[in-house]
Amino acid sequence: MTLWLAIVLVALVSIGFKAAGPVLLGDRTLPPRLAGVIALLAPALLAGLVLTDVAGPAWSGLDWTLCAGLAAIAVTYALRVPVLVAILCGVVVAAVLRFLV
Repeated sequence: MTLWLAIVLVALVSIGFKAAGPVLLGDRTLPPRLAGVIALLAPALLAGLVLTDVAGPAWSGLDWTLCAGLAAIAVTYALRVPVLVAILCGVVVAAVLRFLV
């Protein structure tokens, strides 16, 4: 029961944060510097989530096959491959390395 209560509370806080922006700003536009910070917030949070998921608790669960898969994604994405193909390439690299080891 406490898990569902926590989920509901987190959802309500999230909705509150999302509603606070338009309520506080109204029809005003954000300054360009603040808009840039907000635009970079989501990729920074995503990178932090990926890093903590890859490294595990206290950096004890670092999996080198997962790191190789992420590196394959980064390389293929840098080569201007579509995102889904890059992710598929990373999955294949990690799966093949796990199969071989």
